[in-house]
Amino acid sequence: MKKVLVTGADGFIGSHLVESLMEKGYEVKAFVYYNSFGKWGWLDTLPKEKQKEIEIFAGDIRDPNGVRTAMKGAAQVFHLAALIAIPFSYHSPDSYVDTNIKGTLNVLQAARDLGTEKIMITSTSEVYGTAQYVPIDEKHPFQGQSPYSATKIGADRLAESFYRSFQLPVSIVRPFNTFGPRQSARAVIPTIISQLLAGKEEIKLGALSPVRDFNYVKDTAAGFIAIAESFHTVGQEINIASQREISIGDLAETIISQINPKARIVCDERRLRPDKSEVGRLLGSNAKIKELTDWKQQYTFAQGIAATIEWMRQNMQYYKTDIYNV
Repeated sequence: MKKVLVTGADGFIGSHLVESLMEKGYEVKAFVYYNSFGKWGWLDTLPKEKQKEIEIFAGDIRDPNGVRTAMKGAAQVFHLAALIAIPFSYHSPDSYVDTNIKGTLNVLQAARDLGTEKIMITSTSEVYGTAQYVPIDEKHPFQGQSPYSATKIGADRLAESFYRSFQLPVSIVRPFNTFGPRQSARAVIPTIISQLLAGKEEIKLGALSPVRDFNYVKDTAAGFIAIAESFHTVGQEINIASQREISIGDLAETIISQINPKARIVCDERRLRPDKSEVGRLLGSNAKIKELTDWKQQYTFAQGIAATIEWMRQNMQYYKTDIYNV
């Protein structure tokens, strides 16, 4: 099988993608964020025998020389490295430009120089903003409702320009809301679960009315691989969506009923986005990914939630439930 590079391999989706690629027989090089502790993020939690099969490259996606070095010898690149927390983007937008836009440019430039066979650029459903129609297909207009989403729009358009200008074999992979084991508490599902498992009876959340389209992380990882393996996805922007929706309020009540029905939701104003920044509704179309690849969901929402609760029950040491995780 081909040698592939995964940037952001130390993160939530990246670590699951590394595992899925290895299970399919790929030789994987994992680009992790350099730190003086020698930590590999979530890859540190994998069994030692799996870790030994991964080639680790510690670097910084903002460094073009390091990116180029990491990409040498990789037939395909899955570019997931990014800053993704929306609240943090409100007060540190410069870091999002440097990481999300310039980091993506570094990958594209290196791929052009090295003749990389295929590059998967990770987008986000946040680039669409609040749905103007549903289900949201890939022709839906873009709207930067946060500095985070604006930088992802910029990265996507850079990728498109390299495909159109230099025939670079790029696919833009656009996951909707992904959840599952290893997700940080800055995301809503682990926020709810971790507070409940910590025994709290007042579950602090922001807005309850927004609607989201959730995919279990193993299905998202499978979507990345299906897009990489299809001959029909070059130059395309492709959603990975369940095409089902649930409000944050209903989501919270579903999880509360499974862990502690006595708990109640309280509004924490710190968790509210500015009015014009909050994305009210995301419901994605998955028609295109099903047309161009053999991808289909393997996990129901209920199965994914159950697996996530069970994993978090065994791994609460990774969660700080007394603070607001930005």
